[in-house]
Amino acid sequence: MLSLFTCSTDAGTEANECMQVFLARNPDEVGSADSTPIEPFDLNHFFGEDGKIYGYTNLKINVWISAISFHAYAEISFQETSDGGKGITDLKPVLQNIFGENLVEKDEFLEAFSKECQCISDVVTNGNSIKRDASGEDDLSAEIVRVELQGAAAYLYSRLVSLVLLLVEGSTPIDITEHGWEMLLIVKKAELESSASKFQLLGFAAVHHFYYYPESTRLRISQILVLPPYQGEGHGRLLLEAINSIAESENMYDVTIEDPSDYLQYVRSSIDCLRLLTFEPIKPALGAMVLSLEQTNLSKRTRSSIMVPPSDLAETVRQKLKINKKQFLRCWEILIYLHLDAENLKCIDNFRACIYDRTKGELLGGASGTNGKRLVQVPTSFDEDTSFAVFWTKEGGDEDNQTVQQQPEDLATQEEQLNELVDNQMEEIAEVAKNVASRGKDKLAA
Repeated sequence: MLSLFTCSTDAGTEANECMQVFLARNPDEVGSADSTPIEPFDLNHFFGEDGKIYGYTNLKINVWISAISFHAYAEISFQETSDGGKGITDLKPVLQNIFGENLVEKDEFLEAFSKECQCISDVVTNGNSIKRDASGEDDLSAEIVRVELQGAAAYLYSRLVSLVLLLVEGSTPIDITEHGWEMLLIVKKAELESSASKFQLLGFAAVHHFYYYPESTRLRISQILVLPPYQGEGHGRLLLEAINSIAESENMYDVTIEDPSDYLQYVRSSIDCLRLLTFEPIKPALGAMVLSLEQTNLSKRTRSSIMVPPSDLAETVRQKLKINKKQFLRCWEILIYLHLDAENLKCIDNFRACIYDRTKGELLGGASGTNGKRLVQVPTSFDEDTSFAVFWTKEGGDEDNQTVQQQPEDLATQEEQLNELVDNQMEEIAEVAKNVASRGKDKLAA
């Protein structure tokens, strides 16, 4: 009798399913339910292309990060290991890639709560406190401190890198050896007198001063992070406002942000729109644009209609408020929408038509001509309905050899995708406008 034995291949375990990260404020929280769970955007991407761990049964990885010294300790447990055809994943180098030298054994981790309790205080006491005008929604106990990214501050930043890698998608450590870096910390004094550290770190921003020809400086926000226990309390907004204040007081050229997340862009646009609401030079042009949308009908337009502010106004905004041109154009559309009558459908349709024409122009080169650009659907393993590519051709030459032949169904698909992009932008504009309206009622009434 012939027996057949089959051996199943190890399917692996996704890191997101077996790994958890916690923030501990004291030694007693390590291993307890009192520690604060952290939700990284994606742990899988640290573990190879498929994001899986192989060779373990019932694997569980718990990592604690100290909120005092920002060391990390990993507790790994499993039932057994076996090579199921894809080897046994070596966990140590992967964890070291995330946490670096911050990853220590348990005894050292626990001792660091007391031995390195001055880690934050050493930086705060050597920094400069930034004065701010507190509003009713601010945490009055929070303080913003500005420090050059060197010495104790550089050491603290190296400890914070792992949190940035875990919580900010696509982030990489900055090169602190490069001249021009500084850090803004938002802190508050420890609530308990028995606390080992005098200060709690709520969040931080790393910013870079870089030369702008011929004799100016731009301020670029490279990283900004509020620690999970303190998110949603307005600390990120306070950091952005402090950076704007620095740019204005030191007469920098403008402020930019390196690859902002959708939420960071939402907060940034809300702040800038509130600043612009009380900026007198913008009011005549804004009023004229709103009136134009109320009195015209763009549904039968024969050429592109866009809501571009006067060029000298964009320059004035940059000079006075340090808002760069791209950001101002974004805020300009939000402010127009904010001043429209939401119940006036013709007016809203006119606004959408302008957003449509602007988006089409950015993607295809304008409504009156494509400048050789074509929006075509491409095969993909992702959502086929929202996947496309933009192709463009060189001037001159044999047009038949350069352009992409578009069939009626291609044009219909292009139009559908374009409208989807416009709908998404309209939603984003409406969300920011709603936030600005709720926070700036007095400014809108002025």
